[in-house]
Amino acid sequence: MNFASDNASPAHPKVMAALAKANDGFAASYGADPIMDEVRGRIREIFEAPESAVYLVSTGSTANALSLATFCPPWGAIYCHEHAHVEVDECGAPEFYTGGSKLVLLDGAHAKIDPAHLQTKLEAAAPVGVHNVQRGMVSITNVTEFGAVYSVAEIAALAAIAKLWDLPVHLDGARFANALVTSNASPAEMTWKAGVDVVSFGGTKNGLMAVEAVVIFDPSKAWEFELRRKRGGHLFSKHRFLSAQMQAYLQDDLWLTMARDANAAAKRLADGIAALPDASLMHPADANMVFPVLPRARHQAAFDGGAQYYLAPMNATLDGPPDDPVGARLVCSWCTTNDDVDGFLDLIRR
Repeated sequence: MNFASDNASPAHPKVMAALAKANDGFAASYGADPIMDEVRGRIREIFEAPESAVYLVSTGSTANALSLATFCPPWGAIYCHEHAHVEVDECGAPEFYTGGSKLVLLDGAHAKIDPAHLQTKLEAAAPVGVHNVQRGMVSITNVTEFGAVYSVAEIAALAAIAKLWDLPVHLDGARFANALVTSNASPAEMTWKAGVDVVSFGGTKNGLMAVEAVVIFDPSKAWEFELRRKRGGHLFSKHRFLSAQMQAYLQDDLWLTMARDANAAAKRLADGIAALPDASLMHPADANMVFPVLPRARHQAAFDGGAQYYLAPMNATLDGPPDDPVGARLVCSWCTTNDDVDGFLDLIRR
């Protein structure tokens, strides 16, 4: 019953088999391997973007930071939610890789950017010209850090505001597959058709060992990304082991199957928790994350029974009256079973 993080889940057996197969013999390095040719073509097909530039990196932070650096100048502002991953979980990597861009934080329920707040911030930006950070770009996280999913219409509305100032839009899609299956949208509809210029197409949280794709819809930015990737130390020499993971991920829509399974487990979990008389959910369980509020005694029973997950906020503890409500974050992965969910629900019902 491990609900700590989808990062803690194993890689899918088909991914590990693909890695073993890729290890047979020799292959060209730095992304010139034949597997990457297949991956590049498949991602272009999936996103309906034949001219797009496609690159693989090993971590989500790398994908986000290099994407932002490619599109935002050092004197630019990156507009993102105050709870966006690029703000709270990347140790200043966006600022470091951009060479000084400033994150301008926005509010909004469930870690979704409030369009009115974005509009207000952009209208008020750079009132005295050279003395101010300039408007740079907008970054959207889907699935959000609180488990909510932006609809295609919501992404398009934010992108439309950004385009009033000719600003590029980045989509942090560490859980892109989970968002996609919830929305019933196509990858193209959720990205470039809605006004997104670059997407971090995640895989590590959804059954891969360590690989994310960056899809750039304007190929004129490709060379700069390549230089930044190399200069930042993120160009893999034995690139075929990144390519092989992504190849397995995309084959027979494994990426969508795993996301559907994770989302279904989270829904089962959320429904079971919501049925308790003294429980509630802090955020909608749109994808594979659940944020319940439970009496401290129910958390204690879960932990005593072997469940693993985080309390929320992170500084919450089990010290205190047993009836006090305490928040938590539970994350389901591609391999979360009904037995895992039902076992957890049995524990907290005691």
